[in-house]
Amino acid sequence: MTGAAHGDDGKSAVLYRMVIDHHVCPWGLKALHLLRSRGFAVEDRRLVSRPEVDALKARLGVQTTPQVFIGGQRIGGYDDLRRHFGLAVRDRNAVTYTPVIALFAMAALMALAVSWATQGALLTVHAAEWFVGFAMVVLALQKLKDVDAFATMFLNYDLLARRWVPYARIYPFAEGLAGVLMIAGALMWLSVPIALFIGTVGAVSVFKAVYVDRRELKCACVGGDSKVPLGFVSLTENLMMIAMAVWMVARPAGIGIGH
Repeated sequence: MTGAAHGDDGKSAVLYRMVIDHHVCPWGLKALHLLRSRGFAVEDRRLVSRPEVDALKARLGVQTTPQVFIGGQRIGGYDDLRRHFGLAVRDRNAVTYTPVIALFAMAALMALAVSWATQGALLTVHAAEWFVGFAMVVLALQKLKDVDAFATMFLNYDLLARRWVPYARIYPFAEGLAGVLMIAGALMWLSVPIALFIGTVGAVSVFKAVYVDRRELKCACVGGDSKVPLGFVSLTENLMMIAMAVWMVARPAGIGIGH
């Protein structure tokens, strides 16, 4: 393909992207937006049928679309385009704490919102209690998205699950139940033992795997597809449950969630 066909001024580009029935390639849309945001005049060549897509791949010797040309030179797909502009490209297999940061941040914001709505203040004892309860529920939700995947990852390090496999599938339901009951301030005779039990077993398991056995594992705390490294985060999750259970028993009379 000639340079004239693909622009010669460095600020024009040609984009081949898939736009067929029932599917518009999201990476093509992202490439189009990135090019335009960088001031490029884009010749948007849509591939509107599977034969057109296959023909382009065969002609260029590539496996995927979209394909971007700048100044007559093929840049490649969306990730290649980001590299061309000196932008970071996410390694989808790299470890990251982002999901956990987002999860705890949202749990904290929900707790503050409920505290404001019910107590008229942000920083209250109730807000701290609700934060732990919301965090437990959201963490359980992450696990419940794919219980089997969570259980498989959990079996890598949990001491009880490795002795009694069904515990790995029970765990997210128990965590979610304890969290909901703690938010409601109901059935403390049930929620406190559950939180204390699973938190203690979990904390011991993580401590042994990470700090005694020095194993490098992924944490199942945010689900079976987690890229979060096992260690501080999972240990914190379990210690929070233990602390919450102890607090629910030892807190002064008159202080309670929902009261």
